[in-house]
Amino acid sequence: MVTKPLRPIEQSLPDARTLQRLDRQLCFALYSSSLLMTKLYKPVLAPLGLTYPQYLVLLVLWETDRVMVSELGERLFLDSGTLTPLLKRMETAGLLTRTRAVDDERRVIVGLTAAGRALRRKAEGVPIAVACATGCELDELTALTAQLQALRANVADQVALAA
Repeated sequence: MVTKPLRPIEQSLPDARTLQRLDRQLCFALYSSSLLMTKLYKPVLAPLGLTYPQYLVLLVLWETDRVMVSELGERLFLDSGTLTPLLKRMETAGLLTRTRAVDDERRVIVGLTAAGRALRRKAEGVPIAVACATGCELDELTALTAQLQALRANVADQVALAA
C-alpha cells in the first residue's frame, strides 16, 4: 500500500481526542465569532435603521453603484434566495432600486437611491465603533482580516474542487 507523505500540518497535529474538543475547532471559533460580530453591529446599525446584511449590501453599493444582483451575491457570498427578499425590503425602504437590464431582462441591476447614498455619511462611524469594541489594535485587526481573507480563499478553492 502506497501512502502519501504527511504535510507539515499533519505531522504536528495532536491526537484525535484532543482535536475533537470544541475549543480546538476553527469552524466553531469562526461561527461563534461571526454570531457575536453580528450582535455587536446590531446596536451600532439600529440608529441608521439597518440590519447587518443590509449594511453589507450598502458597503458594496457605496464602492460601486449599479451592480448586477449576481455580482452582489458573489461579493457577499449570498444566494439569490437570500438576497432577493433582502433587496426587496431595501427597495421598499427607499435605499435602492432594482431594474432589469435593457440588453438582457434576466439580469437585474441594483443601484442606490439618493437616500441610500446619503446614508453613507451617517454610517461613517460604524467601522470605528466596531473596531473600538473589539478591544484589538488596528494592526491586529488588519492582520486578522488578511488572514481570514486568505483562509476564505483557500476554503473556496477546496469547495470548488469538491463540487
